[in-house]
Amino acid sequence: MDIENFLRPRGGAARAATLRGAGFSRTYLDKALASRRIIRLRRGVYSLPEEAGIFGVALRHNAVLTCLSAAPVYRLWTLNDPGAVHLSPGHHAGPPGTLIHGKCRHPRHPWLPVAGLADVLIHSLRCLPAVDSLVMVQSAAGRGDISLDFLRHKLPGNRNAGSRAILDNVIPRADSVLEVLANFHFRKAGLQVRRHVEIEGVGEVDFLIEECLIVEIDGGSHLEARQVKKGPEAKQRVSGRRPPRPEVRLRRRRPSPRADGGGRAGGT
Repeated sequence: MDIENFLRPRGGAARAATLRGAGFSRTYLDKALASRRIIRLRRGVYSLPEEAGIFGVALRHNAVLTCLSAAPVYRLWTLNDPGAVHLSPGHHAGPPGTLIHGKCRHPRHPWLPVAGLADVLIHSLRCLPAVDSLVMVQSAAGRGDISLDFLRHKLPGNRNAGSRAILDNVIPRADSVLEVLANFHFRKAGLQVRRHVEIEGVGEVDFLIEECLIVEIDGGSHLEARQVKKGPEAKQRVSGRRPPRPEVRLRRRRPSPRADGGGRAGGT
């Protein structure tokens, strides 16, 4: 593996010790620096040239990256590029053209000019559209990097009611970002939704809507073999990269007859 492919899924930067542990020798690093394949951000910290700019903005203004600009460092799902740089400059004024966030309240990244994960997510909940912040929180919570109870505790009062409402849309298990978005919009439309339901003769399906419509969210090509039964080993690794184009499969299911002739069954 070359150093570019090693750094990209790690937010574009790494410490020298991490690079040497991955097999990149000091001589290799010196040559990569000389050819400007990598940039030295500070002593013992290296970055890809395209990422050095955003880290440099933070370093020059004694600030830390946060919100959408910090998502790649923590390998969080995102839906859109940041556009402007999101900064938390503390008590300092931010440079023109950047989006300024409040002071960080939690430990920052140990060696990059980046806010800690808790502040990154709290800032995103207060800054971004609901679905954009939702997928970031879902990826972190789904990996067990942070708990929803912790975030709720950090978002008290009426002014944070909207942020807490977004947390209510985080689901226990999401095999892809597409599944998070589908669940959000199904519920927003007022539909009764059950997820990861075992259907006799079919296997596990992604969604059962109103007890009669199966929805499968397929992030792969329609030419690939369909794996109906999905287990924990099929969970998608969070990389912070955009998801592939979705293929949504719909199948009607006749509701099972009920002895009491009542309405449809409840879902969770």
